[in-house]
Amino acid sequence: MRPKDSFVDATAENILDRLEDCKRSFPSALCLGGSLEAIRRLLNGRGGIEKLVMMDTSYDMVRLCKDAEQNEPSKKIETSFMVGDEEFLPVKESSLDLIISCLGLHWTNDLPGAMIQCRMALKPDGLFLAAILGGETLKELRIACTVAQMEREGGISPRVSPLAQVRDAGNLLTRAGFALPGVDVEEYTVKYQSALDLIEHLRAMGETNALLQRNRILKRETALATVAIYDSMFAAEDGTIPATFQVIYMTGWKEHPSQQKAKRRGSATISFQDIQKQFGSDS
Repeated sequence: MRPKDSFVDATAENILDRLEDCKRSFPSALCLGGSLEAIRRLLNGRGGIEKLVMMDTSYDMVRLCKDAEQNEPSKKIETSFMVGDEEFLPVKESSLDLIISCLGLHWTNDLPGAMIQCRMALKPDGLFLAAILGGETLKELRIACTVAQMEREGGISPRVSPLAQVRDAGNLLTRAGFALPGVDVEEYTVKYQSALDLIEHLRAMGETNALLQRNRILKRETALATVAIYDSMFAAEDGTIPATFQVIYMTGWKEHPSQQKAKRRGSATISFQDIQKQFGSDS
């Protein structure tokens, strides 16, 4: 059994807190790849889920989650597992009440397309909840790698996967056709004994560089220089090094007549000039 990851657990707990804030039930739910096991383990009856499908593109990840389910079966939830791709979602249209993705969607090649498919799979008034890593993630490592490569190789090659910026998240929800879009951000600082421990953590999370067209060879001297620069630039007084993880939380609903809607343009009964006259005269 894999050891629990405090950062992954914190992210999963935060996304499930958002689910708990919705005072209604979601009988059928799909959990997309990323932190499947953490979501399953921390769900604790939130959302009133009766049927839960756990899906990942990796057979090994699905198997790990399935083994964990057998060791600690979910009470009162009918759980099934499948191998599938978020970009070609193998789910019927308008068949789900809830879709959750925790630290998985930033890996997709076509993020807008995957989110559109999620919306199509939801029933009217269905909920989409996602957490993805944002562009400020691992900023310390990016800086150390860039400086080391410039010093040792005279140029740079991306060593960390590109990630979405906060300003992009709201546009993604709108482009995918979600109603009532909501975006918020949290930053986590995780301390490690060395940069090598950070790299091992990223490998355990499956968060290493995913770029296909990248320099696959990292010279030993460049790697050692990266570790030394990271330590000299960012090490704390206690000798540990910090790593920033920026998490973007996205919330969206499939359209339904009962949802709040903006008033039609021109339907206001009072003008800003009237408001200024009433409240602005004292300023």
